[in-house]
Amino acid sequence: MHCQKVISITSSCWNEVDNIPLFYQRCKAELAKHPQYDYEFIVEDNLSTDGTREILREIAAKDPKFKVILNANNFGHIRSPFNALLNASGDVVFNLCSDLQEPPEMLSEFLKKYEEGYKVVAGVRSGTKASLLLEFFRKCYYSLLAKTSSDAQVIPKFTGFGLYDRCFMDALKKFNDPYPYFRGLVSEIGFKRTEVPFVQEKRKFGKTKNNFFTLYDMAMTGFVNHTKLPLRMAAFSGFVIAFMSLLAALGYFIYKCCNWNSFQVGMAPLVIGLFFFSAVQLVFIGILGEYIGAIYTQVKNKPLVIEEERINFDE
Repeated sequence: MHCQKVISITSSCWNEVDNIPLFYQRCKAELAKHPQYDYEFIVEDNLSTDGTREILREIAAKDPKFKVILNANNFGHIRSPFNALLNASGDVVFNLCSDLQEPPEMLSEFLKKYEEGYKVVAGVRSGTKASLLLEFFRKCYYSLLAKTSSDAQVIPKFTGFGLYDRCFMDALKKFNDPYPYFRGLVSEIGFKRTEVPFVQEKRKFGKTKNNFFTLYDMAMTGFVNHTKLPLRMAAFSGFVIAFMSLLAALGYFIYKCCNWNSFQVGMAPLVIGLFFFSAVQLVFIGILGEYIGAIYTQVKNKPLVIEEERINFDE
């Protein structure tokens, strides 16, 4: 007997009371174009306080295939989406953000690629209707990360938006990482992959939850997980600066010997050198601290999230 394949739509949210109903409607409209597939939703909430949880409960009460995970706390923009992915049981998983900057209407194009035999269909930004300045910095970051990654090359302009086959999802579950960098894991795990461009939309409602600290956290997580370049730069810079310091000292010594009575070293070179080398040391101590912090996170081996309630799951 032929079994109908299931699409799992996974997402997470925090204070998205206006976006969630539209997110659900647009996803359902797209699913209606593919009656050959059954579906389930896995939406994980990060302790919203604006009424999002009430909306999620209302939708779940009407649609038993709309599954909700209510977290006991806000576990952030890295851990919660990853936990939603791990809870998907479908044959294929469609992962996107609930703020609708990643259009649900891309599902049809992703499924077409999936049915051609691709196990991973990654959505990559070809443009954006959001902040152009932020997009410029993202482009620079992904370019640098792609060139310095010690693992498989990280996909530029990729945020996790995409379609994933069950074989990929089973491999993903083998990574027991309490603070995973999913967009890097996609490259590292492998499988037959294709990339589909899309234009990032503006937010329909509400304000972005990202700020300098969340973006910095994501950027450093990517570097720490997928490249050793900063550590090696610290070592190389130490050798180069030590060699340059030796040359400068030798030059001063020779000049002093040639002009013993007239040449005065003065305090300025000493003060400038002291502050310069102190700054270099602090930068590289900070880089080392990022790697030590990542090791500490792994050693603690905390659970990915703590769930308060699960709705529409068959326990």
